[in-house]
Amino acid sequence: MSQTALETAGPVITPEPLKAASKTLFRVLAAISFCHLLNDMVQSLLPAIYPILKTEFHLDFTHLGLLTLTYQVVASLLQPVIGQYTDNYPKPYALATGMTFTLIGLLLLAVAPTFHWLLFASCLIGIGSAIFHPESSRIARMASGGKHGFAQSFFQVGGNSGSAIGPLLAAFIVLPLGQKGMAWFALPAIVGIAILLRVGRWYKARHAEASKRPERHQTHHLSRARVAGSIAILVALIFSKYFYLASLSSYYTFYLIQRFHTTVQLSQIMLFVFLAAVAAGTLIGGSAGDRYGRKLVIWISILGVLPFTLALPYANLFWTGVLSVVIGFIIASAFSAILVYAQELLPGRVGMISGLFFGVAFGMGGIGAAVLGKLADATSIITVYHVCAWLPAIGLLTGFLPNIEAPKHKPHPATA
Repeated sequence: MSQTALETAGPVITPEPLKAASKTLFRVLAAISFCHLLNDMVQSLLPAIYPILKTEFHLDFTHLGLLTLTYQVVASLLQPVIGQYTDNYPKPYALATGMTFTLIGLLLLAVAPTFHWLLFASCLIGIGSAIFHPESSRIARMASGGKHGFAQSFFQVGGNSGSAIGPLLAAFIVLPLGQKGMAWFALPAIVGIAILLRVGRWYKARHAEASKRPERHQTHHLSRARVAGSIAILVALIFSKYFYLASLSSYYTFYLIQRFHTTVQLSQIMLFVFLAAVAAGTLIGGSAGDRYGRKLVIWISILGVLPFTLALPYANLFWTGVLSVVIGFIIASAFSAILVYAQELLPGRVGMISGLFFGVAFGMGGIGAAVLGKLADATSIITVYHVCAWLPAIGLLTGFLPNIEAPKHKPHPATA
């Protein structure tokens, strides 16, 4: 290349700064994923200690469902509001604030003397979740380096891993110590607050830098009506996923104890294995969406799980464990694909979309827990699994989603 051409080509970006920037982004992504692990680990203790609360406070399944409903509905109602607000008025230290609410709720849960105080503690944990999820999802996208599906799944797998670890820790720490054993989990919440303060400083600097240049968004040329219809379909898919997951995350231990007469500890370990499969499926789903297309992943993860959910109520203990792992792995791969697909439908509204879909997920989980708890009291916990088995059939609605992604080209053999 001539000297003139070099001068007009602009500044050359060497690999070293690119590698340094990439490492910084991955560190931020890893930090936010780890805090998601801590946040959801702490929050998952609430359903994990239901057997303790049921005995100590003489609760029935309806009361337990109400606890989940309180926590998840507070979170679901606030998340889109907070996401919309922070789209317009960024708050770099909102994440640390959200974790502080969770910490206070956790400590109150450890000393609550009555059911009403348990409800209030659930509200505080719900507020913490409402602040944490839309803002951390925004930061995950900022630190994605363009790999939005991978970033969201990597961020989400932190939460799923925390949800899996929570019941396991509850089995070995909270169950022997009782309700007051919850106080030990203030330590990871405090660690999370310290890390999120550092992430907040990075976010503040990044936002100041980004505000100096115009923001560019990918367009898809869909009408408002088509976008609204697509969002409605995605919400229906989230409903099917999280209503079904509520039957497992909230009542799986009771199902195992009632049907197979397992011990509480064995049921908690099996719940951990199921939730670990959910975490693995989440990580795979985001990368698969980047590579093969998000609509295909949505098809497979929602509708593809139907044969396994239909078989679960008829399986013995061994196959119940196997099927729950398969179901958790497949169905979990949907969320990252759905979330990024929705963000691409409404570019520039990352906080609002993240808040909406995390909120719907929490809301469906809460409503599902309450409704299924009532159904379990009226019939049996086994009936719940027969009814819920058909929910993944809602995945057929995926066929009505528009194709908004560029075709995934395979490399030519000569250039591969």
